[in-house]
This record gives sequence, C-alpha cells and structure tokens, in this order.
Amino acid sequence: MQLRRATAAGALLLTLTLLTTLAQAHNITRMLAKPPEFSTFNHYLTLTHLAAEINQHTTITVCAVDNSAMSALLAKSPSIYTIKNILSLHVLLDYFGAKKLHQITNGTALAATMFQATGSAPGSAGFVNITDLKGGKVGFTPEDNDGTFPAHFVKSVEELPYNISVIHISSILPSQAALAPAPGPAELNITSIMSAHGCKVFADTLLANPDAFKTYGDNVGGGLTVFCPMDDAFKAFLPKFKNLTRAGKAALLEYHGVPVYQSIATLKSNNGLQNTLATDGASKFDFTVQNDGQEVTLKTKIVTAKITGTLIDEQPVAIYTIDKVLQPKELFKGALTPAPAPAPEKPVHAPKSSKKKTKDAPSPDSESPADSPDDDPADQTADDENGAVGVGRMGFGGLVLSMWVGFLLL
Repeated sequence: MQLRRATAAGALLLTLTLLTTLAQAHNITRMLAKPPEFSTFNHYLTLTHLAAEINQHTTITVCAVDNSAMSALLAKSPSIYTIKNILSLHVLLDYFGAKKLHQITNGTALAATMFQATGSAPGSAGFVNITDLKGGKVGFTPEDNDGTFPAHFVKSVEELPYNISVIHISSILPSQAALAPAPGPAELNITSIMSAHGCKVFADTLLANPDAFKTYGDNVGGGLTVFCPMDDAFKAFLPKFKNLTRAGKAALLEYHGVPVYQSIATLKSNNGLQNTLATDGASKFDFTVQNDGQEVTLKTKIVTAKITGTLIDEQPVAIYTIDKVLQPKELFKGALTPAPAPAPEKPVHAPKSSKKKTKDAPSPDSESPADSPDDDPADQTADDENGAVGVGRMGFGGLVLSMWVGFLLL
C-alpha cells in the first residue's frame, strides 16, 4: 500500500512539474495582441518570422514600441530584411523585468540581442546598453550609437518571471548596422543545384511559378533553407498540384522553404514548429521538425517526410532532399475516414419498401484540395501560436484536481 502511495505521489509530482512547464510557455503574438498600441510592432514580428524565434527562446526580453514609433520607421520604406534586423535588435537575450531594470548592478548592463546572434551584426553592434539614469529613468541605446540614450523604459507590458519580459520603450533603437541594406543576391543558382541532384521536377515547377520563385530569390541573401522533394515523389504529386489554384500552387512551393539558414545540426537540436515562406499572419503554413537520433522528419497534419540528403549546407543557404511532398493543412483535407460497410443485400423475395429510395452519399474526392474543417479540435488548440504550447480544455486546475483525487483514493 505504501509503495502504491509513493508511486502515485511521484506521478503526481511529475505531472505538476510538466503542467507548470506547459503553463509557462509563452506566445509573443498573444501577449502583444491585448494592448492595441502595439499592433504594428506585433504584425511585423510575424511578417519577419521573429515571433516564432521569440517563442522558442526562454530568458528573453522584448522591447516593444508603439504604433507611432513604428510609423516613423516605416516612413523610410525599409526592406523586410532591414525591418527584421532592426526589430531583432529589440529582442534581448536576457530577462529584464521592471524591477531588475531599476536594480541593475553598477547601474548599467550590456545585453546581447537576436541581431547579434544572427551573425549579421559587425563587432558589438548587436549589443544594447541599458543604464539606470537619474530621476528613475532607464535608458536604452545600441552599442554602436553615439553614447546618447534615444529610448527610455515606459512600462512593463507583461512578465513571466525569468522566462519572458515584454516591456514598452519610447522609440526605435537606431543602428547603422541594422539599417544597412540587404546584401546583393548570392551568386548561387538554387534551382540548378536541385535539378542536378534529383529534384529537377520540383526545381522546374518552381521556375515556372514567378510568384514563388521571386519569394525564394528575395530570401537567398538573408538566409534560406529549402526542403526539395525527390523527383519520384513530386511526379506522383503533380495531379494534386495541378488541381490547386494559382495562389495555392505558389503557397505549396513556398511551404518547402524556410526564411532562415538552418544547418543540419540545428535541425537535429531545435525540434518544434517551423514557419515557412508561405506563413503570413492568419495563414499559418507551418510544420513540425522532429528528430530520432540522426534521422530528421518534417510533419504536417497530412504527411510525414524524412530528410534523405544534403545538397548544400553553407551559410546563408541550405538545401535538403526529402522523400515526400509536404502538404499543408491549409490546402488539403486530413486523412479521409473509411466509408461505412455496405448494408447486406435484401433477400430475393423480400417485400419492396414503400419509401422512396435515398440517394447514396457522394464519395469524397481525395484529389481535391480543401481547407481543413473548422471544427478540427487539433486546429483549434495548436495553430495560433507561432510555436507556443498550451494546456488542454480541461485546464491546469482541473487536471491537477483529478490527479489529487486519484491519489487520495489509492
């Protein structure tokens, strides 16, 4: 009896630990959706795919600016590449809550940012100096600035202690390094590389689609990872591809690209949801990266593909071959349920029914693309979050209570 109670207590403790971890998972898109003054900043975090990167980090601080400050930045018509660099300078790779900001050791601290982590920042340009100024003000300035403090702490927006802090600062952090224009397109013909190594059908299809081809080209200089289906896989998929709309065809092709460079070592160590070139606000178009030892798989709600080879893995571009075409749930239905077994035939001499014969239900068209059903519970609980994790409908308290009752009944 004592052994059973000890086992149950251990299971309860493990469950509580797991649920606490899940409850602490953060979602920057949701956190910034509450106050309307950060809607533009929030939109561009998603557009530049920084939101997903933020959600995959812990011990992090997001320095958000309001719509007015974002308008001043956008008035200069910067490229998406430049906007991403500037906003990544506003993501500190350390935790700074309101209390910590006013209790900085020696009154000043130097914080690394996501811009520094990209490797695009020369020298120490990707660091931000945080200083507790006189009068209770806290100033922020990029390390490559002139020493003045163009931005100040305004308020705390939301804090999950030592996990993520979202704070409001007064203005955009100026940085010449972050404002530098995007590098010219690399002298790298990705379609030629794919064509020469077993992905010619995918490469030719990409070349024939100007919208998708331009999207790939725009991302080569800033970082790009491509998962190209082998010829046999894409040939078998072509009938479904031809049934898609023009926008659907472009989205399917863009779904096979990720707007950051990811080495095979990174893919093996950073499992989880992955945004793609097709991701845009409400259009999730993401998949899950998982590894089992040396094997890396890409899972959508429709299919699971395996990385079978590496064509190139040199920053800023990586191209990997996969054994299946990635099918997003936004374009295709899930696995079809089997049709019910036919009713047994009536005896030859059975009396005829006086009711009118009902029509048979039409058989589902497995080749036709369609959106996932709105009532798919998996869609309702797992897709809004750019990679965040949540506790199910039962709720944290409900699950804990159930576990505790079970323990007492032993």
